[in-house]
Amino acid sequence: MLVFQSHFKRITMKKLKYLVIAVFVLTNTTSCDKEFLEKQPLSEYSSESLWKDAGLIEAFVNEIYSGIHLEFSQVTFSSLVDESMYRLNNTDVNNSLITPSYLSSFTSPGMKKVSWQSLYLYIRSSNLLLENIDAAPITDEELKNQLKGEGLFLRAYFYSKLVSLYGGVPLVTKAYSLNDDFLAERNTYEDCIKFISEECDKAAALLPVVQARKGRATKGAALSLKSRVLLYAASDLANNTSWAGNSHPELVGYVGGNRQSRWEAAKAAAKAVIDLGAYELYKKDPAAGENTAQNYEEMFLSYETSEDIFVKYFTPLTTMDEYNPGLYATPNGWNGWGVYTPVGQMVDAYEMKDGSKFDWNDPTIAAAPYNNRDPRFYASINYNGAKWRKRSSDVIASDPVGVIQTGFYETWNSNTNSVQIIGGLDTQRGPLKDWNGTYTGYYMRKFIDPTVDAEFTKQDVPWRHFRYAEILLNYAEACIALGEDDEAKLYINMIRKRAGMPAITETGQDLNIRYRNERRIELAFEGHRFFDVRRWMIASAAYADAQSVYILYGIMPDKTTSPTPTSYSVKTVENREWNPKFYLLPITIEEINRNNKLIQNPLY
Repeated sequence: MLVFQSHFKRITMKKLKYLVIAVFVLTNTTSCDKEFLEKQPLSEYSSESLWKDAGLIEAFVNEIYSGIHLEFSQVTFSSLVDESMYRLNNTDVNNSLITPSYLSSFTSPGMKKVSWQSLYLYIRSSNLLLENIDAAPITDEELKNQLKGEGLFLRAYFYSKLVSLYGGVPLVTKAYSLNDDFLAERNTYEDCIKFISEECDKAAALLPVVQARKGRATKGAALSLKSRVLLYAASDLANNTSWAGNSHPELVGYVGGNRQSRWEAAKAAAKAVIDLGAYELYKKDPAAGENTAQNYEEMFLSYETSEDIFVKYFTPLTTMDEYNPGLYATPNGWNGWGVYTPVGQMVDAYEMKDGSKFDWNDPTIAAAPYNNRDPRFYASINYNGAKWRKRSSDVIASDPVGVIQTGFYETWNSNTNSVQIIGGLDTQRGPLKDWNGTYTGYYMRKFIDPTVDAEFTKQDVPWRHFRYAEILLNYAEACIALGEDDEAKLYINMIRKRAGMPAITETGQDLNIRYRNERRIELAFEGHRFFDVRRWMIASAAYADAQSVYILYGIMPDKTTSPTPTSYSVKTVENREWNPKFYLLPITIEEINRNNKLIQNPLY
């Protein structure tokens, strides 16, 4: 759950207990028995009582925040695109085999928060708040405005997820009761974008720039959401509905209007966040020789930075389903699960330190592929030979230094008079949890706290839903689309300078290519790439077969040094195939059956 310290002090444990019941009833009335709902519980708060208690209203808002999806789960958006691989199988999704009756990994516990049903459930809770907040007995008008602003922001956020995944959806702005007509048509894509943008403006007008209560929406969060939504709306997918044929193109994108004005709106939305003056890049101006890889890694392990716009906090005792990122990402040689691992294409996207492109065909680079790379590579990827943390007592004798071992070692077996291949500690042939282990030759490092023994303890570093670097990239992308290359490079190079990378100098299409890779690297594994490859309409290339690296050594390590590899081989580790229908998710057959006014998405 979110951590809101000052706020919870005003709510008794008894009220919180009853609140859980009240929230459940309020958000599920459409499926409950009317007669039961009309009974007044003898020992519980009714929904009417909730809106008369300021403390309960605040707690109700907390509950709505819990509907926001985050990537700290086993199945992630990152593993459903060319960033990483879910070790326990996302093959159906990555081969575009989902159907209205079979959503595969999208029904996993970690992805349920982005389901049609879940998003509309929390939209209903937001509607309840907005219908009742004005009449609530909250004497502090500033607090009341904040709560209303949060409700507007949250509803806009949930709708933004729906539109990104499904296109135009029914815009429901009231909490249905049992006597209402639940049948609703899908609004057009254009209607939805306009609605979300306006809701963000309304929320921003009510929210403070700085919240005393950590983790709550601010003016910057509302404006950042608007920036993201308008950037997506100006992008290729929303402005080229040809892939959908004649199947209601107005539901999947714009069918008229001026795209230039959309890019201008996207630029202005990002600039509005910049002009707040409330945020700056974390350690934006590194000194000569400063460890920029450490700075970048540190940003995601800190509880608060100058770059944070909207953040979700945790405690070590968090019981949230599917929340245990340290365990999921830690290599099996540290008793972790290694459940999502970067794929070779993602690793290869990191440039060389001088800004040149990584290339396996370059013999000098191929001989030492992990040397002289973008500093963010070392902060994001646990690769073979990377020093990480001390091993646990059961294997520390085999590796007292704490070095990632995903390579395989060639040795002579005198008993069989043949060469024997032995796997490193973090391979599927390792001594610990050999049923786990990476298929790609890599592990995730970004977000993972090395000071926490993930086998026994959950880490508590926050998840950043919006951070300032994204806004700068949004602004730069809009500038590129408008032909303002110099302005775009100014902001892209701010991020590269912080990372310790040389400035880019390209123009035109070459600049766009560099920008897209910069966005891929800076925002790696943060949940953006899944949507970026769709809105840029480059998914057919992004869903090429996932690659791994196979590393072979000619000698065994001596426990204190890493030997020089004799060969690197790039292999296919997971077959993937793109079908244009996967630009959007299908509406489930259950939802279609409930509401015969819904139109299914194209190609399903």
